[in-house]
Amino acid sequence: MAKEARGGGATASPLSRSAPTRPGLAGGLLAGIPLPKWALIAVAVAVAVLLLLFLICIVKCCCGKKKPKKKEKVNLLSFSSPTAASLVQPEMEDLERSPEDKQRGKLQYSLEYNLRTQEMKVGVKQAADLKAMDSGGTSDPYVIVYLTSDTKKKYETKVYRKTLNPVFNESFTFQVPQAEVPESTLVMQVYDFNRFAKHDIIGEVRLPLASVNLQRAIEQWSDLAAASKVEQEQLGEVCFSLRYVPSTGKLTVVVVEARKLKRMDSRGLSDPFVKVHLILNRKKWKKRKTSVKKNTLSPYFNEVFVFEVPFNQIQNVDLVISVWDHDKVTKNEQIGKLFLGCRATGNQLRHWSDMLSNPRRPVAQWHSLQAVDVVDKALGLKTHLKLPLPTR
Repeated sequence: MAKEARGGGATASPLSRSAPTRPGLAGGLLAGIPLPKWALIAVAVAVAVLLLLFLICIVKCCCGKKKPKKKEKVNLLSFSSPTAASLVQPEMEDLERSPEDKQRGKLQYSLEYNLRTQEMKVGVKQAADLKAMDSGGTSDPYVIVYLTSDTKKKYETKVYRKTLNPVFNESFTFQVPQAEVPESTLVMQVYDFNRFAKHDIIGEVRLPLASVNLQRAIEQWSDLAAASKVEQEQLGEVCFSLRYVPSTGKLTVVVVEARKLKRMDSRGLSDPFVKVHLILNRKKWKKRKTSVKKNTLSPYFNEVFVFEVPFNQIQNVDLVISVWDHDKVTKNEQIGKLFLGCRATGNQLRHWSDMLSNPRRPVAQWHSLQAVDVVDKALGLKTHLKLPLPTR
């Protein structure tokens, strides 16, 4: 009986314990983690806070770029008083100037043009905040002044030692015809003097005279800019006509006139004349030249030259027009030149093509003179050396 009671108790005991204490799903999960409930709640809160902070950062990154633009617009539109305008204006000017230009310094100068005498007076007043070119933190500045219409005539100021704020107070006079004033540019270059090395340029001011009202004297400051590497010199222009008759093989060249020629004499004039060369297969063939016109930069020639060029050779011919300055004492100097033919380019090739496509009709055109070395290089003429005959 006792055994049956224990056995029945043993079998009934598990059934009676399991029914009231069966855990749910959440309770089973929590029971599987060896942490108290308050720790799990703290972890969940921390994770939620981190997620919230992450979302706030994303929102700020996306919207933060637009806020400065709105702020700038509001500031610029809201400030309309003269005081605010004066405060904003220097900042805008500083933005337009590059950092390099700020470091070069500035130059004060004056300009006055006399219509009666056709003289231009340029005054170099002073410079300020120049760039230090020496190891001691100073410079030895001086200024070179010239006009692009006559680069041979240049003036220099005195050299001022060990200063970044020199006071020059020097003036220079240029003889410039009124008709040439709008086509010229005033150049003032500030250099650092070196006794045993090449002088270094600090910066320059270029003032196109076409943009200046020369009816009254001006005096102003200008920032120094980087110096131009190449000075494009104006050599002048020449006008001539071409006419070719295939049946007779006659090429007619009429040198009409020239204008705005480069000044070659000390008095600011030239004694120009024109040479006309024919080049056949890159070898000099025939040549003519005009008369000399004294003391002028705009000579009028109207001289005719006729060459016999067979039609089967016209494609192999180059026509070279060169303008010279005559000198009785020294050697004549070339002012500039150009060439036409099938090997030419630009306006020269177009003029030559118009002549060939319009036989028996003269075709006239203006051409700008080019540098002599540039044209000679393009022509690539063949030179002939006369070697001495061997002696027996």
